[in-house]
Order: sequence, then C-alpha cells, then structure tokens
Amino acid sequence: MQVRPLTIEGAWEFTPRQFGDDRGVFLEAFKAEVFAREVGHTLTVKQVNTSVSAAGVLRGIHFADVPPGQAKYVQCSRGAVWDVVVDIRVGSPTFGQWDAVLLDDVDRRAVYLSEGLGHGFLALEDGSTVTYLCSEPYAPTREHEVHPLDADLAIAWPTVGRDGAALTYEFSAKDQAAPTLASAVASGLLPTYDASLALRASLKETP
Repeated sequence: MQVRPLTIEGAWEFTPRQFGDDRGVFLEAFKAEVFAREVGHTLTVKQVNTSVSAAGVLRGIHFADVPPGQAKYVQCSRGAVWDVVVDIRVGSPTFGQWDAVLLDDVDRRAVYLSEGLGHGFLALEDGSTVTYLCSEPYAPTREHEVHPLDADLAIAWPTVGRDGAALTYEFSAKDQAAPTLASAVASGLLPTYDASLALRASLKETP
C-alpha cells in the first residue's frame, strides 16, 4: 500500500496494491499497521457509514466539534467521487485551503482525514457508493457544515461526470443552508488548530 500525505496537514491518501485475474480483483482496503505507522496512532472505528449518490450529488463540507471530533477513512467501492478535504481549523497555517483526491472503483484509493478537518465529495457517476470508517458515532448536536460553494474557499468542483456529461449539483437542505467560512469563524463554530493537534497527540500510544 502506498501512502501520500495531502497538502493539508492531518490528511493522507492511501493507494492499495490490487491483484487481478480472470475471476476479479483482490486488495487490502485498510491495513492497521500501515495506517498507524503513517498517521502516528491506531484508528478506533466506532461507526461505519455508507452513502449511495447519483451523479451531481454534492455532500459537505461537514465537520464535528473538537473534542471529540470525527476522523474518517473514506473509500469509494462503486462509481467515482471527487473527495475534498478542507482545513477549517482556526489558527492552522493552511486555514481555508483544500486538497482533493479522485476516489473510484478503478484505483480504489482511500482518504483519511483527522479530527478537526472538513470533508465533502461530489459524485461523478450514478450509484457512487462511499464508505466511511468513523472514529466517533454520529452526533447531530456536534456536527456542522460550511457551504461547499463558498467563494472564499473557491473549491474547484468538477463540472462534468465520469461519462463526460455536464453535472447539475444537488444538495441536501442542510448543506444548502450552510454558512460561509467567514460566518462560521465569526460565530465561533469552527474547531481550532491547537485543539485538533492536542486531540491527535492524546491518541498516540506511549512506549
């Protein structure tokens, strides 16, 4: 498995080695030893979520209060999504910046984003199926959104799907009503960089 840190501190891309023959394909989608070596701690999975999206569905940008936050190991088992990690941690050197990875059923990459980071994705094909290994269970009172089309974030969302057809973005009512990054800062909604780093440090095993 190959691992690449993203340009946002606290996020990584994992690319598995695939073994194929006329029967199909086998791969190791998650390896705890590799994960711990690269990230610095193990991943305790408390909930596994799966979403299925039509082409053009845009989910995010979602994040959780820190602590406890909600780290995610994200994979696309069918179809394709353009997966985005946003640094919404107040005080971070890359605050307001983003990075993106194509997750699909060809390369079968995964993205891990640690606590305090924002996450969203755009489905590029009907039936795109995304699975998240989550460090904390869903808690609606601790989870929030930033609008994915916020001009200050300037995320370069794709405009065409995997088949080359133009995409029409579709949002949930909650995501459509999400505040801008500036509004979220002003309201004190966002996690801080220091709190996010402190939480991650607490997860490291002591010798």
